[in-house]
Amino acid sequence: MLAKRVKEFRKKKGWSQQKLAEKTGLSFNTITKIEQGAGTSPTLKTLLKLADAFGVGVDELIGRK
Repeated sequence: MLAKRVKEFRKKKGWSQQKLAEKTGLSFNTITKIEQGAGTSPTLKTLLKLADAFGVGVDELIGRK
């Protein structure tokens, strides 16, 4: 779910994975893994960085209504 949402938000902004990495201060590899749903669950700090970059709340980012 998170993987899909991050990809959707990124594409809405017209950003590449590299651009999102720069905006969040996260590594390109981290962005790739999140979008693939691979690896461990992202930390709250990572979720906050993503939400801030997209201008949304964490609840919206993870699809929680």
